Amino acid sequence: MRTAMTCAQTLNNPLSSTNPHLLPHKPDPIQLTQEEMKRVAAYRAADMVASGMVVGLGTGSTAAHFIDRLAELMHKGSLKDIIGIPTSLKTEAHAIKAGIPLSTLNSHPIVDISIDGADEVDPQFNLVKGRGGSLFREKMIEGASRKFVVIVDETKMVACLGGSGLSVPVEIVPFSWKYTLSKIEKLFKDETGFSARLRVDQEKPFETDNGNYIIEMFFEKGVSGDLNEVSDRLLRLTGVIEHGMFLDMATNVVVAKTDGSVIILNK
Repeated sequence: MRTAMTCAQTLNNPLSSTNPHLLPHKPDPIQLTQEEMKRVAAYRAADMVASGMVVGLGTGSTAAHFIDRLAELMHKGSLKDIIGIPTSLKTEAHAIKAGIPLSTLNSHPIVDISIDGADEVDPQFNLVKGRGGSLFREKMIEGASRKFVVIVDETKMVACLGGSGLSVPVEIVPFSWKYTLSKIEKLFKDETGFSARLRVDQEKPFETDNGNYIIEMFFEKGVSGDLNEVSDRLLRLTGVIEHGMFLDMATNVVVAKTDGSVIILNK
């Protein structure tokens, strides 16, 4: 008959000794790098894809991890009959190399799910996107989606759009771009600390996949006022094609944290 262990017997266990050399080792807390967090968020979002779906394929470093994971699941047979709709030429090339069948909105005007990263996410799921220059195609495809899942690491969460101090991009036509820039500057002349500039690449204007230019807007204290009104005022400027504020579009946000955990926020 087995006897119950007493407190005295427990104390005699060498692993319970106060000798620090005999204590069990407690592992250090996990601290993921930003790139690892991106991968964690992307892989979790891939679980939301089902066979037979038309999938919007985002652009950027986080979305690239998702494309790799999607292709892996397809090659394993876990996902079948997937059709991808790429949001940029770079994504198109990546998806083709990965073996993902592709199409366009012309053939598939309704997208089941789009998965893409974001540069900023505010508490209402409004986004800043397009610092990579693909905002126009991203907004078209993600706006045509039944579900738009945003994948980010926790550093992308902000109190207000523009709050990171990094740019809010605007795509404009190249024709008379300085005039368009001056109109944007005039629009925000009352914003403290506002500035705007043309994005350049190797001393030449950066060109989007659509052959357009990008104006980078900077807000010292974030974008103020009603975001929908700000959006409308920007889009009314002749020469402006689209801006990088994605308002009321995201349905889910997958946030990876430095400790390896994932939070899924649902609208």
